[in-house]
Amino acid sequence: MPQINSARMLADLHALRQFGLYRTGVHRPTFSPQDVESRQWLATRFAEAGLDASIDGIGNVLGFDRSPGRKLLLGSHSETQPHAGWLDGAMGVIFGLEVARTLRQGIDVAAWADEEGHFGAFIGSRSFCGMLDEAEIDRLKYREDGTPLRAALARAGFAGRPRVAIDPARTRGYLEAHIEQGATLEDAGLRIGVVTAIVGSHRFRIVFEGVQNHAGTTRMAVRKDAGVALVRLASAIYDRFPVLAGERTVWTTGQITLDPGAPSIVPGGAEMLFQFRDTDPAMLARLTDELEALVARANQGPCRVTIAERGRSVPRAMDGGFQDAIERAAERHTPGLHLRMPSGAGHDAQVLAERVPAGMLFVPSIGGISHHYAEDTKEEDLVLGCQVLADAAADILGR
Repeated sequence: MPQINSARMLADLHALRQFGLYRTGVHRPTFSPQDVESRQWLATRFAEAGLDASIDGIGNVLGFDRSPGRKLLLGSHSETQPHAGWLDGAMGVIFGLEVARTLRQGIDVAAWADEEGHFGAFIGSRSFCGMLDEAEIDRLKYREDGTPLRAALARAGFAGRPRVAIDPARTRGYLEAHIEQGATLEDAGLRIGVVTAIVGSHRFRIVFEGVQNHAGTTRMAVRKDAGVALVRLASAIYDRFPVLAGERTVWTTGQITLDPGAPSIVPGGAEMLFQFRDTDPAMLARLTDELEALVARANQGPCRVTIAERGRSVPRAMDGGFQDAIERAAERHTPGLHLRMPSGAGHDAQVLAERVPAGMLFVPSIGGISHHYAEDTKEEDLVLGCQVLADAAADILGR
């Protein structure tokens, strides 16, 4: 089987870390100067590896193998969450590059744009798969300051470039390596996760309309306190959802806002952003129905409560044959220390899975930490993960 150059792979991974270095992690939001510089660096590295390298009109960095025959596409994303980890996404890109250099032919590599959702979820991989139209690009804005995506692309120098689309006749399938972003592998003393499915998520904005008034002079009996209405609904959700949930169902109230949010004012408005995730579409549908029922019940109180869906992603199973190839490679290098497991986070692989067979492998995250600058993985696990990916890719290509 092929043997990766582990020193070369680790050197590239640490070099990519320097773009937006923050403490022990990286701050590299989509199309920030650091992100743009890192994409240009990646394109250079892809070209040095003998790939036909380009950055397309949505910011995807693509490296295409020039040899004849069908290809296996490897990759992940290269931007980060704010002040976050150095491996989330970047690891999968560098692994893909190293596998392309190791196998020498048959491998295409991609660094997708904006998997992290600074402008919109998975815009790079969705563009590549024909799921992002021009009208949506016109609508999307940077979540921090409202900068239009079109303006950000122009500032990055990508405006006017064609957006590259997948050719299923060329692409045999897609493999992505990623840190686990949880502690399942570490807690069990395991070294490789073989991803079986990627969760779907449903995301909601729930708004509470009450009456703003003086906190000292407004009698309790007549108050229409939007903050109280929010807390009561949040409590009802956290009482009811465990009754319906599956083993790996998760839900989160990620943001709460009170209006005006002053200590001596009864809040006249409130808002909560809420999401839940599962790999079972039927479970997601049941939870949606239950949430809407709880909102209807909340409307029987003194405040008006409205709910609006902010987005959803569809659960995707990973290809069974690709899972088998990853498992065979893992067993060869770390016998008995691998596990088939679902992914609780979304990944570009779930988008690519709508067009071609897709698979994913995980390496352990120290302490289960991710989306934080303390995120890390042992060096020996990085090397093992890249080697397993190379073996699995060779297996799928019939080498």
